[in-house]
Amino acid sequence: LQNHAQDRGSLKDFKTDRYFALIRNFKRHFWLLLYLFGAAPAVCRSFVAGRPHGLIPFGADDHSLHMPYATSLRMGDLGYQSDAQASLIVCYNDLRSYINNLRGALTRPYPAYEQIGLRDSANRHLQLSTNLLQIENEFYSAIRPKRTTQDNETPLRALWDRGVEYVEVRCLDLNPLLPVGIDQAQINFLDSFLLHCLLSDSPPATAQEYRDILENQRAVVYRGRDPALTLIDGDGEVGLRARAEQLLGEISPVAALLDSAHGGNAYHTAVVDAQERVTRPELIPATRILTQMAESGRTYFQTALDHARQHRAHFLDSPLDPAVAEEYDAMAAQSHAEQRALEAADTLTFEQFLADYYAQYDFDTT
Repeated sequence: LQNHAQDRGSLKDFKTDRYFALIRNFKRHFWLLLYLFGAAPAVCRSFVAGRPHGLIPFGADDHSLHMPYATSLRMGDLGYQSDAQASLIVCYNDLRSYINNLRGALTRPYPAYEQIGLRDSANRHLQLSTNLLQIENEFYSAIRPKRTTQDNETPLRALWDRGVEYVEVRCLDLNPLLPVGIDQAQINFLDSFLLHCLLSDSPPATAQEYRDILENQRAVVYRGRDPALTLIDGDGEVGLRARAEQLLGEISPVAALLDSAHGGNAYHTAVVDAQERVTRPELIPATRILTQMAESGRTYFQTALDHARQHRAHFLDSPLDPAVAEEYDAMAAQSHAEQRALEAADTLTFEQFLADYYAQYDFDTT
């Protein structure tokens, strides 16, 4: 790809720049994944006990709360979000901006956390710091640039020193209808989706576009299956179904490219299945779960537990090959031995370890 782009810079810089381009396009389009694969349209009432929410009972079932057109409540303000981070806008236009934005959050005190304090009356740690972010992994994002870290290395320092190695997609629900929460068809679609994000033009994003992306996320989380739902699209609005059909049409040639490389038509089939879910929302996991609840008369908790028991039985009926089980036992034993060796050789206090760890954020990005 670098040769095709006639880029003469380093491969490390090219990969990092293109991964950030992929991330920007992913942020623009991941509402489609929430619609297609969202599998959390309801919660047990106990989950929101004592918390403000706008959910409503599922018919006469007072134990289950839902939104009629919801897709993935986990990706809304009841789940994978933080009020403390509501004002945090992280720029994905380049590595330097990304690191400086996150580093600012890691070193900026947050009043609510300062009120909690760092230690209790017995001098025990209540939290690692009183800053907006205590470690990078607390940052809530649908996708993150990643680099394998070395011992005791911060993720941001690893990214700055060695560039982006891969991306971590974080917006997918485990599908309770499937034994391992995901299947090959979904993986094939994700491959096509991500490659489309990589190969498509990806202009720099503005702060307003990031705000629009959050609004589209909220809309699809709570109303994604509403036929009348519109999304923010530039200076105007567009119907979700029309935009989804357009986007899937753009992804289709990428799926064909993958099929030509791997043989068969699995990627094309995955895109066709996605197109059918757009026109027939009864096929998406969120709708199927609510339909099962309605037909069985069982609560959300009972429905989820029924599937968990079925999956348990599935795996008990399909035991590991003895050679594989033996290999895993040996790996576990080795891991425990390494853990004991590390702990025996440890001489640092926790406070010194923490100080050394946080000191890594002090590096020059100019």
